[in-house]
Amino acid sequence: MMYRNQNGFKQFMESDISGRNKEMWITILLAVLLCLSIGYSIYQKRKTYRLIDRLLDSVLNREMIAASDVEEGEYSALVSKIKQIQEVLDNHVNSAEQEKEQVKSLVSNMSHQLKTPLANISLYAEILSKEEITSERKTLFSEKMQRQIDKLSWIVESLSKMVKLEQNIDGFEGKAIGIKQTILDAVDTLYEKLEKKEINFTLEPFEDRLLYHNRKWTAEVFVNLLENAVKYTDRGGTISICVKSYDLYTEIQIADNGRGIRQEEMTDIFKRFYRSPEVENMEGSGIGLYLSNLILEKEKGYMTVDSEYGKGSCFSVFLQNCKN
Repeated sequence: MMYRNQNGFKQFMESDISGRNKEMWITILLAVLLCLSIGYSIYQKRKTYRLIDRLLDSVLNREMIAASDVEEGEYSALVSKIKQIQEVLDNHVNSAEQEKEQVKSLVSNMSHQLKTPLANISLYAEILSKEEITSERKTLFSEKMQRQIDKLSWIVESLSKMVKLEQNIDGFEGKAIGIKQTILDAVDTLYEKLEKKEINFTLEPFEDRLLYHNRKWTAEVFVNLLENAVKYTDRGGTISICVKSYDLYTEIQIADNGRGIRQEEMTDIFKRFYRSPEVENMEGSGIGLYLSNLILEKEKGYMTVDSEYGKGSCFSVFLQNCKN
């Protein structure tokens, strides 16, 4: 059938019709082809528009782009780009939501930490304002107020350090320096508390080594660990510091025979503001270990803990060795 039609068209074109008729039919044929071309082009543009519109709706509504869309022939590159944009935007949104939750948690925890010392200061100020209070009681409550002020200052200072490290505001820098003086600085800070509680303290002799760290911030790590050891070790207990060298790292162990840590709490103790229910009534803010981990991360070091409840704990700080 198609063959006969082709022959008929050929015979028609070769017939004796006038040149004017031939030109008219050619013009009509070209016009039809032009219309078909324009129509197809409009159809393709509308198809592209509908595809892009559907994909953008998916991005705005945070709906996953189907795999069938990505495989859609000539549009696959465009669809793939839009899918990448969607993934980037989703990551930003998720990150923003996480930061929002962290800020809410931080504000909530800060208010909880600051509430007790502020309430105590207010109470002691009210007592001291009474005229009938004796000089002995005035001295007693003045000392109590000062302790609460010191606690408040320590919490605010710790929070400030934490924010600086998290936001990298302080321009943290580590370098190759001897670890011995860093440890001695920390011990010197806590030595009075060690004596006051009659703790048997031992610093095992060791050869000084160059380790990659920041002296001021790393001393803060050791102070936090020693302070916890003193706080949770009974009067007359023992605390020791031992330094061990390995090929890549040097380990600084701080061990005590205090109350120890329950196994189910071993990971929780490094969380920001975490405090065991058993020590909620004791002094502390739950910032020290979290802050210490932040510092060690900056120095490309790390910390581990080994503890047995009721028998004591051993915190190990690992710092990178440098060429001596």
